[in-house]
Amino acid sequence: MQIWPAIDIRGGKCVRLQQGDYRRETVFGEDPAAMARHWTNLGAKRLHVVDLDGAREGHPVNLASVRAIVEAVDVPCELGGGIRSEETISQLLAAGLQRLVIGTLAIRQPDWFLQMCHEFPGRLVLGIDARDGRVATGGWLETSDVAATALARQFADQPLAAVVYTDIATDGMLSGPNIAAMAEMRAAVDLPVIASGGVTTKQDVARLAAVPMAGCIIGRALYEGALSLPEALAAAGEHGS
Repeated sequence: MQIWPAIDIRGGKCVRLQQGDYRRETVFGEDPAAMARHWTNLGAKRLHVVDLDGAREGHPVNLASVRAIVEAVDVPCELGGGIRSEETISQLLAAGLQRLVIGTLAIRQPDWFLQMCHEFPGRLVLGIDARDGRVATGGWLETSDVAATALARQFADQPLAAVVYTDIATDGMLSGPNIAAMAEMRAAVDLPVIASGGVTTKQDVARLAAVPMAGCIIGRALYEGALSLPEALAAAGEHGS
């Protein structure tokens, strides 16, 4: 199972939110690029980057920080947050990002998202953020009446790189992942599914690997020292250098 250390950027700084609440922010570093180097030095083989301001504003905001991360490390990086036009997709891929996570427009403009999947095969990730099994959009500020698994099935036969499935209730809470929800999503589609939210211990990582999930994103637990990156890599069977 792949381990994706998370780097969430807000105001050019490396932060973490609790349950996606912009009022519950902790700053973990002033330099996202330095944080990217830190994780790769510890063995990270890939990084999950989120432009929190972009998710809220509907367009990328922290491009300078994102470019600095891509230039600082020699591992694949994926980015989510505010990616809502073909021009933006082209711009970000040209900047060196390996793949891009799109969520809000997949539900609001599914025909557009289908078109983008075929124009950029293998480079787009369907980002599904759910609250009580229902899809949340707009930087988690709105909850729809669409079931998360239904949205995933809608695009299951498209040339996507993966699905990133975030359980908002557990995100940033250090309470353990929602294994049942992750297993349900894993069973719903024949695409790589990456779990996000609540991963806190090496046992959590092992439980997700046993589902099996294709990968998991880890944020606050790494930043607060509840879980070390080498421990996570070992538990996932993905040993760092």
